[in-house]
Amino acid sequence: MNKKNLRHRLSQPRTIVIALLTSLIVVAACKSNNFYSAPKVSAFKGGKLPAPPGMVYVPSGTILYKSSLDSGNVGKNISLSAFFIDETEVTNKQYRQFVNWVADSVAVTDYLNDDQYFLDIVGEDGQRRINWKRVKRVSPLWRSNDPSIQERLAPMVVMKGARRALNEEIVKYRFSYLKSNGRQETAYVTDTVPVMPIEDIWSKDFPNAQLSSMDANYFTHESFDYYPVVGVSWKQARAFTDWRGKELMANIMKNSYLSGYHLTFSLPTEAQWQYAAEGKLDPRDTVSGTRLTIDGREGKKKLAVNYKQGEGTYSQDGATFTVPAKSYTPNAFGIYNMAGNVAEWTLDAYSPSAIAFVNDLNPVLLYDANESDSDALKRKVVRGGSWKDNGEQLNSETRNYVVEYEPHSYIGFRCVMSAFEMPTDQSKTRRY
Repeated sequence: MNKKNLRHRLSQPRTIVIALLTSLIVVAACKSNNFYSAPKVSAFKGGKLPAPPGMVYVPSGTILYKSSLDSGNVGKNISLSAFFIDETEVTNKQYRQFVNWVADSVAVTDYLNDDQYFLDIVGEDGQRRINWKRVKRVSPLWRSNDPSIQERLAPMVVMKGARRALNEEIVKYRFSYLKSNGRQETAYVTDTVPVMPIEDIWSKDFPNAQLSSMDANYFTHESFDYYPVVGVSWKQARAFTDWRGKELMANIMKNSYLSGYHLTFSLPTEAQWQYAAEGKLDPRDTVSGTRLTIDGREGKKKLAVNYKQGEGTYSQDGATFTVPAKSYTPNAFGIYNMAGNVAEWTLDAYSPSAIAFVNDLNPVLLYDANESDSDALKRKVVRGGSWKDNGEQLNSETRNYVVEYEPHSYIGFRCVMSAFEMPTDQSKTRRY
């Protein structure tokens, strides 16, 4: 063996050792930078994400999506991402807070122009910002007993019988949203919506019934604070969700699980509504009847739902009209009165065949009609049945529609907020 080959053989182990050491250093460095491997996936220990005040967390899941209007429609499976939804319908008290906020905004900016109600801040739009801490001490301003304030706010007030009420033509909410025409074309637009509910909607819906006391008290009297708001159109409900989202974001930032996320707020899509109403994660599951029943007389069970149980039998469920929003037992997700009490606006435009062509992931049919469009293009999906409807309307698959500008004494709404996925047991990293 010559000296050259001998030197080569003697150098090989050292070369291999150096190469191995280099590889180990690179691997260690990659691990330390989370480059070498992803962190182990663990299920969220809490089981569900902590929800904002008044809402519940609905995890992602699948439902059989079909229309009960067509008995031959077998439907299709669709999947919904996780979301938050109000545990109850929006109440009179919640909606009054919205109305008073809008009224205070109009009073401060359009009529009072008093420096004490403004901050020393000018926004990017050149407008001064309202000092809400100061305003809330005397809110609502339109009810003030100060003669000078009453005089300046006189255009905002109208008389309804012996009581003062807000002028619905003046108290309006202005907001922007992404307008959809049902195709890929979308654009941001600004809309201005009167916010006052139609208080005499009871008599308008039932002209041959004696309901003047409901007209005069339902929205304004504190005894109805926790009843679902009615007399609100689809556009008004959508305006409320915009305001609520902005008001809620300040509290969300204090939630360690949600802070830093950009979460949208809206009416529920009809698919979200149906999924939340059924209270089950898989379309093959059954809904336990005991969640919807109470013990009646002689040990018999009755539906714990507020609806019309037969011709002229409105009160057998415990109330002639609506009931408080937290009446009866919540469903498996912790949501109250998804069936009965008041039917509910959803985000979707109505089409009899929508279920056939919408996506199988987070489906929604969006269409924002122009003022000049026909009423057929202004129809919005209503779900859930109400206190004045029969049992057929309580089915979670039943679809109805109402024109977007028409309020009723039997239609309310609730809000949803987007959420994000939490790893479940199915996605845990397995150990071999």
